[in-house]
Amino acid sequence: MKRQTCAIVLAAGQGKRMGTRIQKQFLDLGGYPVLFYSLNAFEKSQVDQVILVTGRQDLVERYGFSKVKAVVAGGAERYHSVCEGLKQVPDSSAIVLIHDGARPFVDSEIIDRTIEAAEQFGACAAGMPSKDTVKIADENGFAASTPDRSRVWMVQTPQAFSRSLICQAYETMMEDESLQQGVTDDAMVVERLTGVPVRLVEGSYENIKVTTPEDMEVAAAVLKRRGMI
Repeated sequence: MKRQTCAIVLAAGQGKRMGTRIQKQFLDLGGYPVLFYSLNAFEKSQVDQVILVTGRQDLVERYGFSKVKAVVAGGAERYHSVCEGLKQVPDSSAIVLIHDGARPFVDSEIIDRTIEAAEQFGACAAGMPSKDTVKIADENGFAASTPDRSRVWMVQTPQAFSRSLICQAYETMMEDESLQQGVTDDAMVVERLTGVPVRLVEGSYENIKVTTPEDMEVAAAVLKRRGMI
């Protein structure tokens, strides 16, 4: 039988780097809030249901997103919001996708690839090979090393996991505050606390995260190129 799939879409962040009073996920992009685009992508995908982690639910009602089964408040940090979302996933055998609502250009193809990899490997993250040479800096800001660019990926979301694996990792982390230091994504939690390797699958160079005003300009250009504005 096909395993249930549930997407947790995170949209509770304050977006301080955007420099606006409105949270970045609710800023207007081509006539719709930034968050609309990722929710619309999951609505049209094979995902069975969506858990939206945000302080607002008017978006769901306004645009009729039928796959959104729960809207829950987020927490102080991103990982708190993930935990709140995981509590709403009813099927213990489900594949759980975790996605940043500020990435408006996720699509069904990316979603399909992450689900397939999670079913096969238990854990995966969308991303793309780095186009740039990457330097590792020392504590004084000098280049300390240069990793092989062919093995460097820019990690994106969605990241997908078996529910049992991601819940185990988060439960362990939440029991010990020292394990929460420096956590920036869900794949890192799984890597650190379960030992399960995370499979990297192709996302898209357009699957950007809207964080700064410059990102809004890039996102508008993507919409224009796609003929959406």
